Order: sequence, then C-alpha cells, then structure tokens
Amino acid sequence: MIAILSEHVRQHPPDGEPTHWLFDQGGKPWHDNLVDYRWRSTRADAGLAHKLHDLRHYFASGLIAAGCDVVTVQRAMGHSSATTTLNTYAHLWPTAEDKTRAAAAAMAAQVLATQSGRESSS
Repeated sequence: MIAILSEHVRQHPPDGEPTHWLFDQGGKPWHDNLVDYRWRSTRADAGLAHKLHDLRHYFASGLIAAGCDVVTVQRAMGHSSATTTLNTYAHLWPTAEDKTRAAAAAMAAQVLATQSGRESSS
C-alpha cells in the first residue's frame, strides 16, 4: 500500500488539481462523512478497533520519536499553533533528563567498546 501511495504522490503532487486526488466522488474530494463511513467499513472488515483519528496520533508520535521539533510536527499536523501541538503531544518529547541519560549511556558504551578493543588486541 505504501508503494502504491508513494507512486501516486510522485506522479500527482498535491497541488489542489481535482484530477490528482487519490480518492474522489464525482470529481470532488471525499467529504468527512464519506471518509468516516469508508474507514468504519474497512475497519470492521479487517477486524480492527482503531479509529481514523488514531492514525493522526500515530503519525505525530512517529515524527516526535524521529526527532522532529515542535514546529515541524505542528505544520505536519495542520495545527494552528505550536501550543496546540504541545498541549496534545508534549509528553512524547524527551526531557532534558532523558537526553542526559542517553548521552551518558552513549559515552559509556563508547568507552567500554574502546576498552574492549584494547584488551582484545593485547
């Protein structure tokens, strides 16, 4: 599915041109009710419990886990302000303590790897 969607986006950049829409109903983009209906039908057929909105949260949390900053996530999510993004997702960004622990662990791993390399070569 990802390959199909990627190819569609490559061939048809999202520029608002109706002939480029991936899903349309009579030459118009799907409206909210139709999207919701299709998602609920697909979800039921697949035996899934996830709501469509859950995909937004998954996307945002993936961006944060990959190291994206607040403004980048805000823009990707279409939030009107960074405050909206932070009110929803602040708990997902690493704290200063998390970063300190990760940095200390990386330094310790590097020292241990260097020490291990010295011992094996002697």
